[in-house]
This record gives sequence, structure tokens and C-alpha cells, in this order.
Amino acid sequence: MTPGLTLQELEILEKIPYTLTQRLENRLEEVVSFSGTHQNYCVGIVDMVGSTKVTAHLSKEQVTQYYSIFLNGMAMIAKDHGALVVKSIGDSLLFYFPKTSDYDTKHFVCPLKCGISMLECSEIINSKMKKHGLPAVNYRISMDFGRVMLANSVSSSCDDIFGSTVNVCSKINRLAEPNGMVIGNDMYEIVKDFDEYDFKSAPDYSLGLLYKYPVYSVLKK
Repeated sequence: MTPGLTLQELEILEKIPYTLTQRLENRLEEVVSFSGTHQNYCVGIVDMVGSTKVTAHLSKEQVTQYYSIFLNGMAMIAKDHGALVVKSIGDSLLFYFPKTSDYDTKHFVCPLKCGISMLECSEIINSKMKKHGLPAVNYRISMDFGRVMLANSVSSSCDDIFGSTVNVCSKINRLAEPNGMVIGNDMYEIVKDFDEYDFKSAPDYSLGLLYKYPVYSVLKK
């Protein structure tokens, strides 16, 4: 018996090819390389609503076009507002705004304008869907500000981002109304005095049994 391993762990190892077991026990291949760099950024996620149900009745070609029109359209808007698009995750898009790292409030105008622009372009996106015989798409946008960890992936030329800010941004997305936008409290504290937007309390997100994290919906005046 291998020292330090339980019977259950040994049974799992027996099901794994020996060569893979050796590789896992030794130095792991760096498919994702963590730079050790931490930075504070505004992070955004735009997520399609109910896409799995919608695409269940489409052909493979239609499904590809459905996701392509939406994700590429959102990526274009994000880039136009100074965001770096990290990746698509299923039916959502992850992006962040590098200039927000300096905490200068003027650099937080672009993230809000980006989210509002994404919502305002829904008619254009859905018009394009209709032209291709595809169903309309609904989506939610969430943003928050905080520390992220940067990493390089062999499959992408862009730095990937990890950490609690990304996780929270993903979790609070579902608190937005369809075709709506929410932000977390850390971002709200920076932008709450922007006169051109209305911020209304949304349901709080639970970060644990003892801690509720305030979330706010965003509307343009």
C-alpha cells in the first residue's frame, strides 16, 4: 500500500492509467501558468438566458450561428469600450477593463456605458437573428470590481483571470432581470455618484451564512 493513501484513494488510483498516475504525482504540465500577478479590475460577464432550451430545437448549423452572432456581437461592444475579452464560457462572455486598475472614477464610465450599450443593442442583435431564421435572444449583464489573479493559457493569447471577483460576478449575474444589468457593492461604491445612472437595490447575494453582499441594478436615466 502506498504510504499516506486511504483504501478509497487507492481504488481510485487503480482505475487511472499508470502513466497518468505518475504524471499527476510528479510535476504537473503547465497548461495554465499562473504569473503570481494580482490586480484590481472591473470584471464583466454577459450571459444568455435560457439558451439551452432555445437551441434544443435548432440544427447544429443554426446553433453555431446563434451563439456566434450573440457572442461576437457582445465581444465587439466590449472591445469598443476598452475591455479585454478573456473567453467565452458556454453561452456567456467574460471580459475586464484594464484601465480601472487605477481606481480613477473616470475609467469606470466605460464599463457602465458598455453594459448599457449591450442592452441597447438587443434590437440589432435580434434583428440579425431574425434574418437568419433564428429565435430572439435574451441576456443578463453583471459587473463588479476587485482583485483578480492573472494566468497564461496555452490555448489563448490573452491573459485569463481568476479569483473571487470573477466568481462573484458570475454568481450575481442571475440576480439581473432578463435584458438587465447588475453590479456588486464594491463597484457600486465607486460609481454610486454618477448622475447619469439610476442604481436600485437588487436581491443581496449570499457570500456565506453570516454575510450578505449588496447588489444593484443599473439603469440609464
